[in-house]
Amino acid sequence: MASSRSVDPGQLRAAVQAISPWLRGDGPDPARAELAAAVRLSLRALAADAPGRTVEVRVPPFAAVQCVDGPRHTRGTPPNVIETDPRTWLELATGRVDWTTAVADGRVSASGTRADLAQWLPLVRV
Repeated sequence: MASSRSVDPGQLRAAVQAISPWLRGDGPDPARAELAAAVRLSLRALAADAPGRTVEVRVPPFAAVQCVDGPRHTRGTPPNVIETDPRTWLELATGRVDWTTAVADGRVSASGTRADLAQWLPLVRV
């Protein structure tokens, strides 16, 4: 039985393909609903692939998830936080940019000893 956090791979692929021209740089800005769907579905896929509550991944203004196995965070600011913009997140999720490069370029803010998603990315290739 699928959990409430599971993501239909076909649905994820369709959402990402809808914004792919924009990610490649040869298409118009996506509609807010399309961008939100791609971000939310890909974050849910990450949470399903890396279950846990040690790292909080934030992609404002669309979504945040907790993931990665380890000590559970319950109150206050999580000790392991990753934050990035929607475009960078989707580039990471699709393999257009790698984790190390995005962090080094300052496109991803990653704080905490477990704030590294390299082993779970990319989530989908288009």
